[in-house]
Amino acid sequence: MRKPWLLVLGLSILLIDILTKAWIYHYFSFPRPAIALISNFFGIGFSLTYAINYGAAWGLFSSYQTPLFLLRIVFILCLSVYLIVGNVKKSWYIPLTLILAGALGNIIDTFIYGHVVDMFHFTFFGYNYPVFNIADSAITIGICWILLFTSNKKNDVASI
Repeated sequence: MRKPWLLVLGLSILLIDILTKAWIYHYFSFPRPAIALISNFFGIGFSLTYAINYGAAWGLFSSYQTPLFLLRIVFILCLSVYLIVGNVKKSWYIPLTLILAGALGNIIDTFIYGHVVDMFHFTFFGYNYPVFNIADSAITIGICWILLFTSNKKNDVASI
């Protein structure tokens, strides 16, 4: 990696993800799979929920666990090589690190638990948003960051 602090950032996200998933897995099993922290705050609710995800985002492709697992490994390897030796735009260092850390966090879950552990559950005005975890958040933030910088070429920050 070109910047050592990116390694620290990625490892920090990965560690927080692993620790939160281990805590949820060990302490939120049945009969107490969820704790509501916010019931209804102007139509918004939030709870910590132990949820199992055998697929990708929102459980997609859960019937194809082995191909999905292999695809994730190939993606992580390709992204790692690109981040280390590729000609990465400077504004992409942080978001690619976030995506890589999140992808690693979810693949580590598959090795440890046989599935991905999700825990954050929001409701917005009656709509139950799919349960997610720290790794999913890192991936989403990284992708949104890249989309924002891709749409505006002036944002390629040279100081990063």
